[in-house]
Amino acid sequence: MRFGIDVAQQRLAFDEIVDRVRFGEALGFDGAWGFDHFVPTYGEGPGECFEGMTTLAALATATTTIRLGLLVTGVTYRHPSVLAVEAITVDHASHGRLDLALGAAWYEAEHRQLGIEFPPIGERFDRLEDTLEIVIRLTTGEVVSYDGHHFGLAEARARPVPVQRPHPPIWIGGTGLRRTLPIAARYADVWHGYGSPEELRGLSARLDGLAEQVGRDPASIRRASSLSLSEPDAVVRANIEAMAEAGVSYLVCGWPSEGQDRAEEFARDVMADYVG
Repeated sequence: MRFGIDVAQQRLAFDEIVDRVRFGEALGFDGAWGFDHFVPTYGEGPGECFEGMTTLAALATATTTIRLGLLVTGVTYRHPSVLAVEAITVDHASHGRLDLALGAAWYEAEHRQLGIEFPPIGERFDRLEDTLEIVIRLTTGEVVSYDGHHFGLAEARARPVPVQRPHPPIWIGGTGLRRTLPIAARYADVWHGYGSPEELRGLSARLDGLAEQVGRDPASIRRASSLSLSEPDAVVRANIEAMAEAGVSYLVCGWPSEGQDRAEEFARDVMADYVG
């Protein structure tokens, strides 16, 4: 099992975000995860909220081993070509530690407040497919063209190629049967879903079948989910083992409400028994 730590990147001073990621690195977490929003998604009133991709670029130079990602990057916020070049930049700044997690975006109020277009759900998923195609093609370093649903490339080329080949691992988050799982089956290196172990087992089986339909080995898609640390150790262990039995091999740990001491206890007393 691999473990990431969600650093709860909102309503925090920037230095505290850096401290949390460095703390996760020192504890041996595989990855540190922020989020991709411009305003806080919980709490009352205004609060700090730093842009995701530039935050990752800064974190890349403040750390050495921990992987970095946003869970998930909304495809409505940036033109796909801009996102592709940003991802290549972060991949180089981190010497190959970027995980690129993508989703169709959901926070309508944020879009309306900031004047960002928020298309209907079907169009957002079309944009997700365009983004995946454009990122994958531009990271080849070759001259490429693409005629998509809403975006295209015309003899485009991006250099340098990423450190990670053929591109940073692509995560797809969500459990939708009609669009999300088929997209994950085609493109994902990692699929991240929420739900009980029983629900995830069923969704994972569905993903297996969809991957086979498009000629992919289902085993090439890692299954990931999330884990609360705000439970007694015995409960946390039981949850880890149930997730493992359901085929999950990566758990993103929410930053515990009890604070840094609880994260340290988990890493020392629980996580160490499951990583090898």
